[in-house]
Amino acid sequence: MSALVLYNYELDENCYKVRLALSLLGLNWQAVAVDVFPGKEHLNPPYLAMNPAGRLPILRDGDLVLHGTEAILAHLARTHDASGQWLPPEGAGFAMVMQWLNFSARDLGITIEARQHSLFDTPGDEAALRSASSKAIRIMDDHMTARGFARADWFAADHATIADIALFPAFALSRDFGIDHDEYPALRRGGRRVRALPRFNTKPGVAAYQGRAPKSG
Repeated sequence: MSALVLYNYELDENCYKVRLALSLLGLNWQAVAVDVFPGKEHLNPPYLAMNPAGRLPILRDGDLVLHGTEAILAHLARTHDASGQWLPPEGAGFAMVMQWLNFSARDLGITIEARQHSLFDTPGDEAALRSASSKAIRIMDDHMTARGFARADWFAADHATIADIALFPAFALSRDFGIDHDEYPALRRGGRRVRALPRFNTKPGVAAYQGRAPKSG
């Protein structure tokens, strides 16, 4: 068995973030499929023993078991990326990545709720979920618009980081709950850049835009 094991639900947005990180880092790993909808297998005792909050993803790295998407991304980058590219070790680069990881964990939860409501009919007000999601996505698009004026292509550094991995799926999968991607041109351009990364791993529902990833400016 691979030292890296991801307990994974294929349609889960947070699981996709970890799968994308594992792929972009070029790591060998094994997936254990978990039936979340409709089986609720993640709420069974073996999974609650690994994450009492009853959520995926869960990552096993040798003897270490981690839950919490952003914590997993940070662990993978710090432990399995000797270059330090994906999580800058210090200074402004590190702070900016952590800022956007915090945004991912706190502010983008609404986009996950909206998508689950659309795909699985989970509880929620559709219009309110879409409105709140649009506001969070607009914050990201405004940031990337400003970054473009500064001739910067990525959320937190002059290269791709785990911040980009954490933020990409919320917009890329948002058509599942009715978001019009034409309203967010900076994120469309950013999405093409992410898709152009070596070893990019897509999933059903990730929007593909025609043309090469443009330079800022």
